[in-house]
Amino acid sequence: MMWRHVRGLTGVAVVATLGGCSPSNNLLLGRVEATVGGHTVVVTDCYRTRVPPPAPLAGSEGPGDRFTPCRDADVVIRSSRLMVNGHSYGPLEPGASVTVDHGEVLVNNRPVRIR
Repeated sequence: MMWRHVRGLTGVAVVATLGGCSPSNNLLLGRVEATVGGHTVVVTDCYRTRVPPPAPLAGSEGPGDRFTPCRDADVVIRSSRLMVNGHSYGPLEPGASVTVDHGEVLVNNRPVRIR
């Protein structure tokens, strides 16, 4: 009888935890994803139940979008140029994917350097 009660509570805890998960936000894995300026951007090590969506940028540098899902990940794509945490990583090809994985920046799953 006690085992059923414990098993039921475990199920409730799992459902409550998974409530922060969606195709674009996985709280258990610390992974968030969004489309930013036409590019898929994934940020790891980001454990938030709610992630703000990308925001459009205006200015003389041209149109762009900013995605800041966590305090330590600020991704800006403006005129097809990638900036992460204030550092330029150069131009992006159309449809390129970007991953910010524990501070390392990858484009199409390949590491890129600050330019």
